[in-house]
Amino acid sequence: MENTKLRDATHRWIAEDPDPATREELQQVLDRALAGDAAAADDLADRMAGPLEFGTAGLRGPVRAGPNGMNVAVVTRTTAGVAQWLSGKGLQGGVVVVGRDARHGSEAFAEAAAEVLTAAGFAVKTMPLPLPTPLLAYSVKHYDAIAGIQITASHNPPADNGYKLYDSTGGQIVPPSDGEIESAIQAAPAAVDVPRAAGAEVVDPRGAYLDEVAALPQGPERGLRIAATALHGVGAKTLEQALAQAGFTDVHLVSAQSQPDADFPTVSFPNPEEPGATDLLLELASEVDADLAVALDPDADRCALGVRGRDGAWRMLRGDETGVLLGSHLLSITDSPDPLVATTIVSSSLLGELAKAAGARYAETLTGFKWLVRAGEGLIFAYEEALGLCVNPGFVRDKDGIAASVFAAGFAAALKAAGRTPLDVLDDIAKSHGVHLTDQVSLRVTDLAVRGKLMAGLRAQPPATLGGVAVTQEDLLPDADVLRLRGDGLRVVIRPSGTEPKLKAYLQVVVPVTGDLAAARETANARLGAARQDIDTLLS
Repeated sequence: MENTKLRDATHRWIAEDPDPATREELQQVLDRALAGDAAAADDLADRMAGPLEFGTAGLRGPVRAGPNGMNVAVVTRTTAGVAQWLSGKGLQGGVVVVGRDARHGSEAFAEAAAEVLTAAGFAVKTMPLPLPTPLLAYSVKHYDAIAGIQITASHNPPADNGYKLYDSTGGQIVPPSDGEIESAIQAAPAAVDVPRAAGAEVVDPRGAYLDEVAALPQGPERGLRIAATALHGVGAKTLEQALAQAGFTDVHLVSAQSQPDADFPTVSFPNPEEPGATDLLLELASEVDADLAVALDPDADRCALGVRGRDGAWRMLRGDETGVLLGSHLLSITDSPDPLVATTIVSSSLLGELAKAAGARYAETLTGFKWLVRAGEGLIFAYEEALGLCVNPGFVRDKDGIAASVFAAGFAAALKAAGRTPLDVLDDIAKSHGVHLTDQVSLRVTDLAVRGKLMAGLRAQPPATLGGVAVTQEDLLPDADVLRLRGDGLRVVIRPSGTEPKLKAYLQVVVPVTGDLAAARETANARLGAARQDIDTLLS
């Protein structure tokens, strides 16, 4: 290893790291690099290439030593920056709630965040154990806090962890807060010099939260058998308690995935959207003859639903299908005088048609629940196609897989009592508003610069047609790094992911139903397949 700047920077980081475990970890990588190990030299360069950037999604990265990883030193400096930012807004001494999931490092990171804030003079409240992210979002409003911090990497791979920040609204931060905090982090002292103090108050919001969830609009029917999984995350116990308190007691959990396990041993990728992630759930649903299947992601803010098809085989609903189902139901039962429903620019536009038919207001926002919960006054429901659902914006200003599961159970129970299924409702909606089919193409990259090059190429030479349909391009810069392509019955939205190393394309085709529904679906599938083929080529 001949890079003296890298060597010196590594020595400085080690000297300024308050955690002996990560000091030793980075020293070993450095020693191997100095001994001529090329792989170790590359590893060291990557670890020191940071710091992790603080964006509106907070921090997310691999748990490892060095500035380009999640570790106690990075969390300590980040929290020092957050404390400075809060103080600069005149919020010194206010309540800050700190929660965590069960991923590698979460306990130590939550402790570091709580102690930095306590030493900085804030009244810190911490959770007694790893709990779902929606409970942290709930706690911000429940405890009249000025901010909330959840240590979680949501549905990222097992090696990752993260740091999510909520402001006093109970929603995640939005610009320019992220840039202000990033500047404060850069100005923070070395982690070893940041004061820390014990003394945070341990609080448990579960009782109050579960009371609110149980009070969500529900019919009288409770005859429903549910199969559920927490995908090795922190949601199983809270989900079971929430369902039981709402009157749903015939619940069967995937036992192999019910206990928190940071290694996620039964899934290659702990995201209900990923192929294979819900295989054990659907096997259980078939085995116990369930009426509904529910999959939470590891921090339980996302919820995926599974149903038995007319051929008897179980399948997971797409995020747009679930969003449309629950949104339609909520619109039909709300007593709000001027309700608003919202989704994002990459989700199906069908929710807007349902809102129009119901005489409700409708909004589309940029991607992310930080925007959805700010869609406007009177919000009763919001969803994003990536399995994010909020049926309870009155007390959780974020996606909430627990509350969505309970609400979905009530809906499914009412349908069962009427001799109907969720698929029947989707058919009815399609007949009234046309077949809306959606799909997603994701390109995973190892070099984030690839995403920028592809986006630049598309901007310079946009396609004239997709799937045989003439399209025009709309560029959403500078508001968002998003390209939108539209044609007759076709919409494609392309954007870099904000939380994963991916470039994503979201496809939608709309085909009116003038006769046979099956024929319209066949036509829609063919058009979607043709468009997808062209998108695959564009992103390859």
